Amino acid sequence: MDFTDVSLTALRVFRAVAEHGTFTAAAASLGYTQSAVSRQIAALERAAGTELLERRRGGVRLTEAGRVVMRRATIVLDEIDATARELSGLPGQAGTVRLGWFPSAGAVLVPRALAALRGTDPGLHVVGREGSTPALVRALRSGSLDLALLASAPPFRPPDAESPPLVLQTLTEHALCLAVPAAHPLARGDFVDVADLRGQRWIAGPSAQDGAMGVWPGLDERPEIAYTVRDWLAKLRLVAAGCGVTTVPAALAAAAPPGVRVLPVRGGPQEQRRLLVARLPHPPSEPVARVAAALRAAALDTDRAAVSPPPW
Repeated sequence: MDFTDVSLTALRVFRAVAEHGTFTAAAASLGYTQSAVSRQIAALERAAGTELLERRRGGVRLTEAGRVVMRRATIVLDEIDATARELSGLPGQAGTVRLGWFPSAGAVLVPRALAALRGTDPGLHVVGREGSTPALVRALRSGSLDLALLASAPPFRPPDAESPPLVLQTLTEHALCLAVPAAHPLARGDFVDVADLRGQRWIAGPSAQDGAMGVWPGLDERPEIAYTVRDWLAKLRLVAAGCGVTTVPAALAAAAPPGVRVLPVRGGPQEQRRLLVARLPHPPSEPVARVAAALRAAALDTDRAAVSPPPW
């Protein structure tokens, strides 16, 4: 089969595999069997005459040829989707920006940025989704996102080892904080001493990656994890109910419900966290640049609010 004969279905499957990082996850997202996804990828690689995906333990990544195909496939699929909308009589979305963010960024910063854009750029259409930092990086590389908000922890390495490197801009850098019930003994002061974290009941994420944002890093004991929760709001509601404590980014202080205090931790190494905005290393379109500027402005507003938190 010549590559000019490849199907749109094969291109959509290829994009899904590149974005999700595994055949299994791509199949689940598309509602296909894993064998059907494998057949589509095999047919695409036969047409290309080369491997488009490097199979590795734990997932796949694009080869050099795969990056070429992904870049072109994204354009083709976006144009097909735009044509379908036009034929259906739906309004065009000429200023569409595809934004991704990690979970805690969606609690405060993303809503602020989108609210500001509705006032300054009402014709700009932003679509987006939440995801883990690795998933968002894959989505950027696959061309299904234009911008992504990423979380970064020391030693602040690049989010992937692909070439060319992503363009990264640091929006904020703050020390990790602790969310405690307002009636908890730890809530009596203006900060928590790291030594007082021993023996606490923790509300953590369901994986090692999410758990890093639930239990204090470097704790010198095996933590007692009382609740395993993925959703940030659910974590904070459990804290308000007195069920335990959890770590939070400083920016989440603005989203803390009544009954929760968000406090800095003293007495040990500062656990810094960065919020990054990332994109591919080509000149951004004007709509993408406007969304990036709105995210920067929202980050500054969030910083100012964190400096002067409301009374508890």
